Amino acid sequence: MKIDINKDVRRFADEMVQTRHAIHRQPELGNKEVETAARIERFLVNHGIETQRVLGTAVVGTLRGALPGKTVALRADIDALPIQEETGAAFTSVMQGRMHACGHEVHTAAVLGAAAVLAAHREELAGNVVFLFQPDEEGNGGAARLIDRGCLDGVDAIFGAHVSPDLPEGHAGFCYGKFYAASDMFELTVTGKSAHGADREKGIDALAAAAELVTELLALPAKVTEDRCVVTVGTLQSGTAGNILAGSARMTGIVRTLGKETRQRLKEAFFETVERVSEAHGTKTEIRYRQSYPGIVNDPAMAALAERAAAELLEEAQIHRISRPTMTTEDFGYYLDRVPGAFYHIGAGSEEPLHSPLFLPSDRAVTTAAAVHVAVVLDFLTGGDA
Repeated sequence: MKIDINKDVRRFADEMVQTRHAIHRQPELGNKEVETAARIERFLVNHGIETQRVLGTAVVGTLRGALPGKTVALRADIDALPIQEETGAAFTSVMQGRMHACGHEVHTAAVLGAAAVLAAHREELAGNVVFLFQPDEEGNGGAARLIDRGCLDGVDAIFGAHVSPDLPEGHAGFCYGKFYAASDMFELTVTGKSAHGADREKGIDALAAAAELVTELLALPAKVTEDRCVVTVGTLQSGTAGNILAGSARMTGIVRTLGKETRQRLKEAFFETVERVSEAHGTKTEIRYRQSYPGIVNDPAMAALAERAAAELLEEAQIHRISRPTMTTEDFGYYLDRVPGAFYHIGAGSEEPLHSPLFLPSDRAVTTAAAVHVAVVLDFLTGGDA
């Protein structure tokens, strides 16, 4: 199946950009994306794509090609962030304290645009395309809940994209293998015995133990693996007065790792370190360690397919090979734990960092992402999966 993808994207460009602006104006937080979901449904229905509402605010669209074939999914996240926008854009957020500071409205409009292009060629399409519009990526991981509801059943591969301030507009980046970090949250409660500072020997200093724990935990990544990983201790509370040994201390933080093996090794080293330091100080430490997003590890064959498909649309200078994984996290990894696929980056056209009140991707990011999505879907469905 051969179509002029860039021409078709231009045909639907105004519609997808207007949709992007409308969603940007009315950002909604995770699991509250009511109007966003309704707008997505209207768009899909207008293009003859069947829809299903899941989890309250998730929308699943299904395009059935006229010819038999495989099934491929495209995913977009739809939730916003609790940030006050400062971009000054003509379509700036009208919702106080909320904005699309991570580009999710771009992701949504791009997948909608891809749906419109593909729907226009359904009579030539060999296979099916599932469009997953997922809530709550920024919160507790809507991806895992969509999977539990069977939204990947029958899907042979999945693809998705994220806008990146590290790439110029009109450019795309591809990573093979480890791409985004897994994240694990922890909370440690250290219990010692309070005593007057003049009689230290009568107490057990929980703050001293906690301070050593901070130092030891921050040093863990270099001791455990050569892979890039990070331990962050974000909070530490302890003590009541300057001349009294602290009887307790509490700290919270996050562990970010790349790949399942490194994740497990660092977790084991974490627990061993806490036990060793606690024993040395005579404290008791309660550990709450919660695994969160699994990170993104792209299937190399699927990453190659995506890069190859994009190269047919873009100039050579617009294609980037990403060799350094990011330590940010994304719940798209849940999908890749179930089916092959790849996640790629699209140039944002904004150098402001993600989650900044000034972050504002260009409209070109919408059309570039839509075009790459269409190319990837068609490449997969026509058998280019190796």
